[in-house]
Amino acid sequence: MQHQDKLFASAEDAACRIEALRREIEHHSYQYYALDAPEISDAAFDSLMRELREMEAAHPELIVPTSPTQRVGGYVGEQFASVAHEQRMYSLDNAMNLDELDEWIAGVHKALGHFPELCLELKIDGSSIALTYEQGNLVRAATRGDGVTGEDVTLNMRTVADVPLRLREHAFEGLVEPGAALELRGEVYMPKKSFDALNAAAERAGKQQFANPRNAAAGSVRQKDPMVTASRNLSTFMYAIADQRALKVRSQWELLEWLRRAGLHVNPDVTRAKTLEEVHEFCTKQIERRQDLPYEIDGVVVKVNSFTEQTVLGFTSRAPKWAIAFKFPPEEKTTVMHDITVQVGRTGVLTPVAELEPVVVAGSTVSRATLHNAEEVHRKDVRIGDTVIVRKAGDVIPEVLGPVLSLRPENALVWQPPTVCPSCGSPVVTDPEEVALRCVSIDCPAQAFERLRHWASRQAMDIEGMGNEIIRRLVELGRLNDVADYYSLTEDELAHLATNRSDGEGEPVKLGHTVAAKLVAALEASKGRSFARVLNGLGMRHVGKNTAVALARAYPSMEAIMDASEEQLARVEGVGDVVAHSIATFLRTPDNVSVIERLQRAGVNMAATQEDLGDGLPQTLSGLTFVLTGTLVESGMSRDQAAERLSALGAKVTNSVSKKTSYVIAGEAAGSKYDKAVKLGVPVLDEAQLLELLETGQPPVTEPATQADPQ
Repeated sequence: MQHQDKLFASAEDAACRIEALRREIEHHSYQYYALDAPEISDAAFDSLMRELREMEAAHPELIVPTSPTQRVGGYVGEQFASVAHEQRMYSLDNAMNLDELDEWIAGVHKALGHFPELCLELKIDGSSIALTYEQGNLVRAATRGDGVTGEDVTLNMRTVADVPLRLREHAFEGLVEPGAALELRGEVYMPKKSFDALNAAAERAGKQQFANPRNAAAGSVRQKDPMVTASRNLSTFMYAIADQRALKVRSQWELLEWLRRAGLHVNPDVTRAKTLEEVHEFCTKQIERRQDLPYEIDGVVVKVNSFTEQTVLGFTSRAPKWAIAFKFPPEEKTTVMHDITVQVGRTGVLTPVAELEPVVVAGSTVSRATLHNAEEVHRKDVRIGDTVIVRKAGDVIPEVLGPVLSLRPENALVWQPPTVCPSCGSPVVTDPEEVALRCVSIDCPAQAFERLRHWASRQAMDIEGMGNEIIRRLVELGRLNDVADYYSLTEDELAHLATNRSDGEGEPVKLGHTVAAKLVAALEASKGRSFARVLNGLGMRHVGKNTAVALARAYPSMEAIMDASEEQLARVEGVGDVVAHSIATFLRTPDNVSVIERLQRAGVNMAATQEDLGDGLPQTLSGLTFVLTGTLVESGMSRDQAAERLSALGAKVTNSVSKKTSYVIAGEAAGSKYDKAVKLGVPVLDEAQLLELLETGQPPVTEPATQADPQ
């Protein structure tokens, strides 16, 4: 019997049935997500949802925004609106080992005059989220952003199944101030199964895969279409409130209990500790079991439990003094290296790549890892057939640490560097200026592909949708030979471009007019990119993003740069004789000049824009040199994005630390650059200080880094 066939004596009866269904569904959602104790089967739950949808379809005047059927909204649009957080969302200081954690606890002990009760929670490797409820109803969801202002992602977060659209009423009794708006905070994450399924689908479609669940979660929350977010199977764990005064609870432990009663998803793996031994036991146990969890964690958050004691301890300019993140050591795995292949970059550099037996490291499957250069291969003495130790630098970039010598087979082969380019067969040369082998053939197809890929990349012309598969197919067809060829592509030829995928009958799948139209629009938009992006996109040797910015500020147009002598170019800050010679050689090569002229005729910008000049921002960081290292987690910025914002304030951003470096910005898993800063006495800023610097335009007063500083 169909639900819509049910007859109700009146509209009032229908309204009562609809409200009863909503409450029943909300109850079972609470049992499933908050308590992990489902009372009915998935099929029974689906039946309730189906009846509610049918009832609401028959009575659309009774639909309300908080109904369980209204999770998925419409199209969001091009951008997300800014949202000011009720109070700043601080980041946490880090303890990189148990000794540093003990030192922090000792400091808290001293400040309070006694050993505090501590609340220990798993540090979920996801993306920070703030959910605001008014009168118990979800009215807004926002990303962390810079900690002060985030992005409004309400429509997307409404699609996340364990986010209640309204809080359970009984949770408010006597605990919440009347009319109070509650900004609740936590982490939105992607379970391992969802991450594996997402990457498997991307692989089948020939699309780029996500590096780890954290990036996948952050990207899924910021989708323009909520239906895409809904398909990603995200989850949340909530653990904080912006204003403790709005809720009559006395401790972190009580807050977690209240969040659970209110219907929010709270991580069950939480404990209280009153001794160092209990803290150590919990942290050690989580390191051992992290792989068995259905989601990624990268540490344990240790908090002073009492809210009164938290208030006594207070905050620094960047983090609470009452909480710290104990970070797990980088995960290392062993696997067999089957081969060493060679990859040719856009400048002709030959890079050895380890071909590995696939192994899961820090949440994703690794089958290839860079070996950097021939000297590094021999220094580490890794051989084909070796069992090697693999980890992810900063939990992102796969790297081979070295071989397990005790497992080396007798037939392990010493790798010999190639004498000819694997792409075009031309002889390779040793670059006297760097430890690298290089193919110098102008006709090398591998270099052509890499140059074309670089031009379309986000750090250059940012041609959205122009991925590796499309570029490679266009190169194979002879349609793309240089970057100027991009701007002669038509919608019709792109629509009929055969991909590497096949349909059910074995026929190649065409790109189609919808995708083609978006690509043509992206190409048109790229014509207006900044002059610095154009200079970076051309792929001149030694000219990266920062050098391109310096050139665009020093010379207002391509014509001015082409007219400059090597001596004049060398005087630009950060250029010097070697780079100036490379620029001059590139811009005086007839084939390159021809490409530039064709780009100009196509309408690509060849003059400095307001973006090149710093968008009118005061150059308060002029004369200061910054180095970025580690992973920026809380802000969601890449190092490239952070470098762009520093450059816009007049700073110079370089890749190496020296005595001339003004500051090192150290994110999570900062490595040798942090160590060198400590050795040289260069001040180190953490991510919170970076955000403060970008907000105020003024660097904080700091002391030189020491080994005890958090990374």
